[in-house]
Amino acid sequence: MMRISSHLLLLLALCSSASSYALDSLKETPSLRALVQSGELPAVAQRVPEDVQVVKLRADQSPGEHGGQLRLLMGKQKDIRQMVIYGYARLIGYTPELDLEPDLLKSIDVVEGRIFTLHLRKGHRWSDGHPFTSEDFRYYWEDIANNPELSKSGPPRALVIDGKLPQVEYPDAYTVRYSWHAPNPYFLTELAGASPLYIYKPAHYLRQFHARYQSAELLEKMVEDEGKRNWMGVHVNRDRPYKATNPELPTLQPWKIVTSPPSQRFVFERNPYYHRVDENGRQLPYIDSVVIGIASSGLVPAKTGAGEADLQARYLRMDNYTFLKSTAKRNNFDVRLWQTAKGAHLALYPDLNANDAVYRKLLRDVRFRRALSLAINRYEINQVVYFRLVQASNNTVLAESPLYKPEYQSDWIEFDLKHANRLLDELGLLERDDRGVRLLPDGRPLEIVVQTAGESTEQTDVLELIHDSWLKAGVKLYSVPSTREVFRNRIFSGDAIMSIWSGLENAIPTAENNPMALAPTSKYQYQWPQWGAWYESGGTSGEEPDLPAARELLALSEQWSHADSHEKRVAIWHRMLEINRDQMFTIGIVNHVPHPVVVNNNLHNVPLTGFYDISPGAYFGIYKPDTFWFDEVRR
Repeated sequence: MMRISSHLLLLLALCSSASSYALDSLKETPSLRALVQSGELPAVAQRVPEDVQVVKLRADQSPGEHGGQLRLLMGKQKDIRQMVIYGYARLIGYTPELDLEPDLLKSIDVVEGRIFTLHLRKGHRWSDGHPFTSEDFRYYWEDIANNPELSKSGPPRALVIDGKLPQVEYPDAYTVRYSWHAPNPYFLTELAGASPLYIYKPAHYLRQFHARYQSAELLEKMVEDEGKRNWMGVHVNRDRPYKATNPELPTLQPWKIVTSPPSQRFVFERNPYYHRVDENGRQLPYIDSVVIGIASSGLVPAKTGAGEADLQARYLRMDNYTFLKSTAKRNNFDVRLWQTAKGAHLALYPDLNANDAVYRKLLRDVRFRRALSLAINRYEINQVVYFRLVQASNNTVLAESPLYKPEYQSDWIEFDLKHANRLLDELGLLERDDRGVRLLPDGRPLEIVVQTAGESTEQTDVLELIHDSWLKAGVKLYSVPSTREVFRNRIFSGDAIMSIWSGLENAIPTAENNPMALAPTSKYQYQWPQWGAWYESGGTSGEEPDLPAARELLALSEQWSHADSHEKRVAIWHRMLEINRDQMFTIGIVNHVPHPVVVNNNLHNVPLTGFYDISPGAYFGIYKPDTFWFDEVRR
């Protein structure tokens, strides 16, 4: 597990995947030979960095061969951003063991947790062949992050400590230094994110769209040609590295997009200047190109089962597993079950900021939340919906996290109707209607409407089982499916009483990961959206938290950001986990739900088991898809 302790900081300072690798021993990629011979591309030894990153394959992998096209399916055009997540080329990144190591960077020196010196690889180039240097960092910092016309809110929050910006220096073409007055615990993990903190940009490309470098006449013509309001709109539209919508934007990822949207078929071709090679001298990625077919999300399982994808997990669910297994042999693929890394695969979110005053008072009473949890038969849900493959659990960290304690997972989740009814009686909910449904203090029946995003039958199946067991406690449940936009708007406006969604995004954290998800820090935390909006806006919108436990969580989150030792961060994490365990702000149902991963039988080096989640694994990203390869049948 990743721990940014003094040991790891030393590792980051010393670690360089580069070696005294003999560049003249590199093997030219077959699909690029014609371009090299014609002079359109330099030879591979001139395309990779001088201190090239040599990837050591895992024990379950084997050296590959170049060639082939990987087929993926996505449910909508904006999903092409998954290629940036899957490619997972980052300044520093997570390993499968969730350690941090330099990637695009040769190494990084860290002093006192506040001074970060980044060392670039000499000779590293963007996908168009232009050098990747400290100028790309300077352009981002001076011309984008600190340009009020392009960044109205200023630099990203992860770069601001106690309201103060860092000093950024560029000692030479291959060195960048960020220095804060106090430790910045966010910096490294943000750089390693699935949706990373971009602190560099291809300056040589973007300068042509920037008012500081381009003439007003040419910018005015670009604005008119592209139908934008001003030059900033042009610049922003061209600079979308995460969305991957601009084929002209140079990249450092293993594959670069060559198809302009809109389209129903997007092609990504190999980056000829990619910085990684294998131990046999082959430049990665092994696979020449990736093609993404766009289909309705509801059709993805059927198309996958028909053999139209070589590597597919997105839009697949456990309720597709039986169908996929039945078609696997006929269509030459394997169905693997990976683990998810969320704190709860599904969790109920009582809205503590609900507009309805009667329900809001009830939902804020911990006895009510505990009673609802005790009245859920998680064993039955496991049996009926998940083939006995999952664990009953609160919405908390998983056993794979060093912060795990059994009580975080198990308290208040046993199916105990007697205890649940006793707690509801204590709340004064003694009267019932002729259906056996308890009555609220104002005489209305205790009917809880659970908002769903309507994206799968799985949620409906689970809610039907909860409906049956809650009714035995005198609580009537209704579910209301809607689109995700409507779902969120009901929650944000306070019209929701309760919703169902997945749990903690990263449930295998260490103490060095930010614990903000445990405190009211975002309106997308559906148990307290107004408190989260208050925090995000700096108090200009939403509502200030008035529940003591929520206020303590916010204070603890702030303390974590200033903690000067690993031990202090551990203590803060445990206190925050303990508060969430005791208060049941969210009601976890199950976790460790397997996720189907379909792998073509001709595709190699994809792990048999793994974690499939965006954080911290970037789905396939930490397993380096650039090392996946096809056998001769598909090459």
